[in-house]
Amino acid sequence: MGNRFYIQSECDLSERTALPCCLSFISLIKQSGLAMPNKLLLKKQMLLVLFAVTSVTVLILHLSPWSSGITTFDLGCHGFHSSPPQNLLPKHTNIVFLKTHKTGSSTMQNLLFRFAERHNLTVALPVEYCGHLFCYPSLFNSKFVHQHTVPPNIIASHLRFNKKELQRLMPKDSVYITILREPGSMFESSFIYFNQLSQSFRKVPKSSLETFLDDPLRYYQPSEQYSMCAHNMLTFDLGGEKDRASTDAAYADAFVAEVEKTFSLVMITEYFDESLILLRHLLSWDLDDILYLELNMRSPSSKQSLTSELTEKVRTWNSLDARLYDHFNASLWRQLYALGPACVEMEIQTLRQARENLMKSCFGEEMPSLRSAAEIKNKRLRPWQPDGKGMIMGYDLPEHLPDSTRQLCLKLVMPENQYTNALLNSQSQRYKLRVSTQQP
Repeated sequence: MGNRFYIQSECDLSERTALPCCLSFISLIKQSGLAMPNKLLLKKQMLLVLFAVTSVTVLILHLSPWSSGITTFDLGCHGFHSSPPQNLLPKHTNIVFLKTHKTGSSTMQNLLFRFAERHNLTVALPVEYCGHLFCYPSLFNSKFVHQHTVPPNIIASHLRFNKKELQRLMPKDSVYITILREPGSMFESSFIYFNQLSQSFRKVPKSSLETFLDDPLRYYQPSEQYSMCAHNMLTFDLGGEKDRASTDAAYADAFVAEVEKTFSLVMITEYFDESLILLRHLLSWDLDDILYLELNMRSPSSKQSLTSELTEKVRTWNSLDARLYDHFNASLWRQLYALGPACVEMEIQTLRQARENLMKSCFGEEMPSLRSAAEIKNKRLRPWQPDGKGMIMGYDLPEHLPDSTRQLCLKLVMPENQYTNALLNSQSQRYKLRVSTQQP
């Protein structure tokens, strides 16, 4: 199945050892709706909870200032490492990340940018006339890539998926990854964020999401510019046909199958940490490689809670996106179960403790608070605002951080546009130096 990496179970699921592996994960399995095997009866729970808590405590006690520094744990899991042991595969560094819209993908992009810089990798970036996107909403073409950023190891900026062109650009062993979000919360975010960009949304009286969902076809025109913001945007980003009839089950099935064949991992926004654990195992990465801070967050006042009725209307209107989400949400939980429930639970706890330590290193004992762009003193850290509404929040760093810590934290909180510019500048300098040394 393409470049899919099959994840082997880290636990022996025989009758003798199934309970220690799986019961610590019961709460997570319940969220996914997956049924537990008949043999895994709910007995000896207190003993198993004690086992899980003790294991997590051992992990946390080995934490360094912001990473685990753990060598190996004989708990059926791959331990976190500062550098890969000889018996583990080397880190995989050739990655295609399809950055979908309004899914938390900016956080994932920042993680990949930082990984690339730490490992001296090349990130494909757009040419100037494309802005910070690869000329989206046009289908991706390799001519949209800045010449100073080829040949690349990683691509992670917004584009409309075009498999043939990406295969032409990227190394043959590239791993394909993307991220999806629950359709209701994603569409609510898109409606607010793209309200002035999308003509379909601009027509709606009083910018009312309820009014739009009552009769979408009254406002939506497929041929209008940026119509994809208003209908099956995930499908569109993935290169699919957003306006296929909801009754065309054959197309929906074939499209889901093609996405599954192409992408080794489809992350789920609502289970971001769980998705990162799968990513770490897929790419043989360390704990430091998956640390993050949420970026491109909206102000609380700009968010709207959806009723179950509105959520159902969103799913009906965006039926292809809903089909994708339902399929890959279930797929995510199957992969987590295969990896080993106890292992996943322990790694999530370790990741969250490491993130907390990192936050303290960057912001002190007080956890970072989101600030409006106007409140952020450092202009390099002010996030871009859609139509100047000021709804996108960011972070400011304390003034008296040590230089070494400041550089790490600066990149951790840097908004997408500024980080893209900084990467292009550094990679252009490297490109020019390489060209000059090759000249006779």
